[in-house]
Amino acid sequence: MYSKAQITSKWFRYLLSASNGRGHGIHSPFVYELVREIFNNDTDYYAYKLIETARKQLLSDTRTVVAEDFGAGSALKKKTRTTVKGIAGSALSDQKFCRLLFRLASFYKARNIIELGSSLGISTSYLASADEQSRVVTMEGSSAIAAVAKENFEKLKLGNITQITGDFDSSLPDIVSANSPSDLVFIDGNHRKEAVLRYFELFLARISSSSCIIIHDIHWSRGMEESWAAIQEHPAVKMSVDIFSAGLVFFRNEFQVKQNFTIRF
Repeated sequence: MYSKAQITSKWFRYLLSASNGRGHGIHSPFVYELVREIFNNDTDYYAYKLIETARKQLLSDTRTVVAEDFGAGSALKKKTRTTVKGIAGSALSDQKFCRLLFRLASFYKARNIIELGSSLGISTSYLASADEQSRVVTMEGSSAIAAVAKENFEKLKLGNITQITGDFDSSLPDIVSANSPSDLVFIDGNHRKEAVLRYFELFLARISSSSCIIIHDIHWSRGMEESWAAIQEHPAVKMSVDIFSAGLVFFRNEFQVKQNFTIRF
């Protein structure tokens, strides 16, 4: 994992190299639409308030949990004693990014969604709230953390979520096979280069031209940056968009030339 100073330095370099976040000067009609209709959509959807209320409750939840951790850099399972609010304060995707997930799922009418790394269920709830007719399969390594996420899904009355608990490596192949084609995939669990690339290859066999894969924390470490670079260059990838906190990958047949964009978000 990069240090805070390293990530800050990379953030400033990203700002200098990224295209304008309002869509000006972007010559791809697809990316222009992505920026104007999804990135810059400031509609205050009703689900936002409900989910952010759940987030606030998690941030004040003092319950202790013993969480299994398969580790960003280790295949060995460890157990860590922590609090719900500690997890909420350090591991949850922020509000801005979660709302982007909601808008992506809504705009592209994603009905079959898979998430790797649900944590306490906030990002999952955003994905599931975009369309009650969609089906979201979310995977979480820790059973203790997954149990808290389930409480949130029940409070929010989200009945379109299926939870899978345990090590991704053992269960993911069957999950991908049973839920294909995947319209939207959010990879946010194991941050090892080899794991991310393995997951990506698994999904490639079960996606359609209109699918979107989102990889979180692409600048989190050298390994994550290397995996993102490899994904961008993959022959199946027709377009990628780097928003610093994540990378979006598209496979649409209408794209004649591979293009990689860096966009301010």
